[in-house]
Amino acid sequence: MKSVRIVGAGLIGTSIGLGLAAQGYAIRMVDADSKRELLAQDLVGKPEDSAASVVVFALPTSSLSLVMSQEYAANPNAIFIDVGSTKTKPQREIESISGLSARFCGTHPMAGREFGGPESARADLFEGRAWIYTPGDAVEEEVVNSVVSLIESLGAIPIRMGVGDHDAAVALISHLPQISASLLASQLIGAPAEWLTLAGQGLRDSTRIAASDPQLWTEIISLNRSQILPLLWRLREDLDGLISNLNLNQFVEKSLKNGNLGRASIPGKHGGRNRDYFFLPIVIEDKPGQLALLFQECADAGVNIEDLSIEHSPGQFTGLITLALSEKDSLKLTDHLGARGWKVHGL
Repeated sequence: MKSVRIVGAGLIGTSIGLGLAAQGYAIRMVDADSKRELLAQDLVGKPEDSAASVVVFALPTSSLSLVMSQEYAANPNAIFIDVGSTKTKPQREIESISGLSARFCGTHPMAGREFGGPESARADLFEGRAWIYTPGDAVEEEVVNSVVSLIESLGAIPIRMGVGDHDAAVALISHLPQISASLLASQLIGAPAEWLTLAGQGLRDSTRIAASDPQLWTEIISLNRSQILPLLWRLREDLDGLISNLNLNQFVEKSLKNGNLGRASIPGKHGGRNRDYFFLPIVIEDKPGQLALLFQECADAGVNIEDLSIEHSPGQFTGLITLALSEKDSLKLTDHLGARGWKVHGL
């Protein structure tokens, strides 16, 4: 799989190209927009003139039917994947072309940025992120194995799902948040400029994805409306309930606590299953090399850091590092660091 043809030079397609090019793959970028194609090709490097062993459809689902027949005719022995946000419609279209369904495996990398285009592409975009693959009934097993290998080579975590389960899942964890962020951000239109200058990180975090491409998301929502609509009804019911009971502190508190529960159910590192971490605060001096020394201590203690946060302001003589670890590793590291004079504040 050393020659990859990527049809669609947007954020995802170009990021795939960058990630594979760094591993020695020959990448051919193709796009209806010649300027985007040229930029993406310059980013991933000059391609070799060889037959494609993999063809990646990295373009809007509405455009898939325009290119898949000609790409299959030109590369009949290649492996084909797409990276679209919905899977039911593409799978039906692929199955309408004789022979293609045996060589095709639908995929969806759960990664992205609020800004699109090849200029936003990153080679490490998929590192540690879930990448769903949805093989159809007719696909050859060797094709599936090769697709999984390709996903893993980009640093992603392959997750197998059926097309229906995929579309239901992304409606909840991707499409509904996009709609909610866009609706929230739209409330800011016409607000006094001096109010908006007061906006903190909470508003910025809540509306970050509202900067996404409206045309792309209109298509995604349209394709998956049957899965999205029940979620919107449920959200409206919750909002109506809050409006009707806003004077009841107990109801308001329950709504906020439900938000706590939902947020806590989101898995942590690598999108794996949720874990209960222990958080270990450590005060370090503000001087070069302290963080590196702390990481070396963790390695010496044989513990695995699941996540970390850093709190420090310019001019402050100390910083607070909070490490997330398992209970066992937290206790082990507390003893290890305490014996070496570190300022550990185990909870």
